[in-house]
Amino acid sequence: MISQRQLFLKHIAQPSSTPLLLEIEKAEGIYLYSKEGKRYIDLVSGVSVSNVGHCHPKVVKAVKDQVEKYMHLMVYGEYVQTPQVQYAKLLTENLPKKLDTVFFVNSGSEAIEGALKLAKRVTHRSEIIAFKNAYHGSTHGALSILGSEILKSSYRPLLPDIKFLEYNNAAQLESITNKTACVVSEPIQAEAGIIVPKDDFLLKLRNKCNETGSLLIFDEVQTGFGRTGSLFAFEQFNVIPDIMAIAKAMGGGMPIGAFVSSKEIMDTFKFKPALGHITTFGGHPVSSAAALASLNIILDEDLANEANRKGELFKKYLKHPAIKTIRGKGLFLAVELENAEKVLKLHKICIEKGLIFDMFLFCNNAFRIAPPLIITDEEIKNISDLLLQAIDEAINN
Repeated sequence: MISQRQLFLKHIAQPSSTPLLLEIEKAEGIYLYSKEGKRYIDLVSGVSVSNVGHCHPKVVKAVKDQVEKYMHLMVYGEYVQTPQVQYAKLLTENLPKKLDTVFFVNSGSEAIEGALKLAKRVTHRSEIIAFKNAYHGSTHGALSILGSEILKSSYRPLLPDIKFLEYNNAAQLESITNKTACVVSEPIQAEAGIIVPKDDFLLKLRNKCNETGSLLIFDEVQTGFGRTGSLFAFEQFNVIPDIMAIAKAMGGGMPIGAFVSSKEIMDTFKFKPALGHITTFGGHPVSSAAALASLNIILDEDLANEANRKGELFKKYLKHPAIKTIRGKGLFLAVELENAEKVLKLHKICIEKGLIFDMFLFCNNAFRIAPPLIITDEEIKNISDLLLQAIDEAINN
């Protein structure tokens, strides 16, 4: 009889030749369970998706309740759907006034695509500036502003008129001119290895965009919804974007994304041409209901502030000669070792011990700590002890 794993490899398209091949039967809180009953601790959160934990009962209830009412009704934006309306109201109540209008989509890549179109529509310019070692998605527009040639060289030609700057290099901001439609930036670079802005870099970026009339787009797909110690990372740097892209943790485990801007900017999609951006399943009512439940959990349980304290616990407990540095904010941390070989060896040992972490696309000598925000202090201590044991084994064997 053909096994589930064999069917997976035969019929499921693979983006990698080395998938983890873990067969997960159940997930709850910070834990994943295999068919054989082995428990894995999740330090990945589905890459910053499961911020409120796996199968949070309030999210599950919201999904079940909405499924019994209605699912897809009509292409996006035509019918008044309660989950979308309630979510947009709650989200914008917790954002600066200029971010008061939500365009729902299905994913982070789609949010970036919509944001790029919106910036070009508003400014009537074509030049887009992004940053090296940034990741914004895999669709053609998002790939065009991805800061690594290796991942996109096989797909050229991509969008024209793209420039790349070095993150945290304020001198290069002079490349932003009155020909620039927008600058796309992560407020904290994720796949570069959790690179935090320094020396008021984001403020200088904001000021340069103001000077040139360029729109500032923040990609908060990984950093949003409490992950970095505030509801959104940009809040910590006193800089407000013109457009913000969100997804991942937005749905509490369900697929959904959005880009957010002012009503004045967003309304330009209504004319020249009409239907300037359209989607069939954007803001699916079941996903929107899950998103509303998830956001309420984050706000009611103060998970963003708790992420700051819990992140400091990891930094306190993870003391080891092999750890060169731990950088990041909240529960969005990069633990840097000597080299990639040590990280790969550690990854294998941790999987065997029932501890799952992942690496970065553009920083191979570090690994990510990004557990669900509901993780407890006791769990952090136990996980840290387990990591230290595993590091010992990786270094000494």
